[in-house]
Amino acid sequence: MRSVSATLFTRRFAAFQHEVHREPVQVTSHSRVVGYFVAPEEYAEYKALREKARKNLVVRQLPDETVNALEEARMDSRHAHLNALMQDYARMPPSILDSVRPF
Repeated sequence: MRSVSATLFTRRFAAFQHEVHREPVQVTSHSRVVGYFVAPEEYAEYKALREKARKNLVVRQLPDETVNALEEARMDSRHAHLNALMQDYARMPPSILDSVRPF
């Protein structure tokens, strides 16, 4: 990825408009990164990935009715066999859990 100063970026913006289709351009000011210039297709892909990203929820920020619904929710009996897997997972030592966590 090419890194350019903000001054050069503004002076040669037209050239960077073409270059950005080959690779993103990192823009710096006083030796600090202030942004990235990317092709519209890459930005669209970034936005799509952000939409699919896991969302973390803090229970205390949820409405009471949502918390109550979660507390009352029960797993369908067709999935009862998965309880054994969760019990096995709960018995694993923390050192092993660190290597198998999917997140």
